[in-house]
Amino acid sequence: MLEPAETVKIFQKQPTIKKFASGQTIFTDGEVGDCMYGILTGEVELYVEGKVVETIHAGDVFGMGALVVPEQTRASTAIAKTDSELAILDRSGFLFAVQETPMFALLVMRSYSERLRTLKRSI
Repeated sequence: MLEPAETVKIFQKQPTIKKFASGQTIFTDGEVGDCMYGILTGEVELYVEGKVVETIHAGDVFGMGALVVPEQTRASTAIAKTDSELAILDRSGFLFAVQETPMFALLVMRSYSERLRTLKRSI
C-alpha cells in the first residue's frame, strides 16, 4: 500500500516536485488554498496562532482541508522545518485520486484522524 505522499506524487500533473528551503513558508493561516501537499523528503511544522502544533514528516500529507471546506482557506501556517521536497496535488487531481483510488481517500482520512487524535491528547 502506498503512503499518501507517494499517491500525491503519482497523481500530480506537474512533472517536477516543489522544493522548500528550511524556514520557508509554504502557506499561511487564512489564505485561500488550491492544493494539498505530500512530503517526499524533509519535515514541515504547522503553526496555529504562532505556536508549533505539529511537526510532520516524509510520507505524510497536509493542506487537504482547503480542498474540502467551502471557503477553501488554510487553518494553519506551514513552514519547512528542514529542506523539503513536496508533491503538489490540486483540487481536480485530489477529486480524481479520491474517485479512482479509494485507498488514497482512506489513507488521507487515516492520516488526518491520527494527527487529530495526537492533537487532542496534547490538550
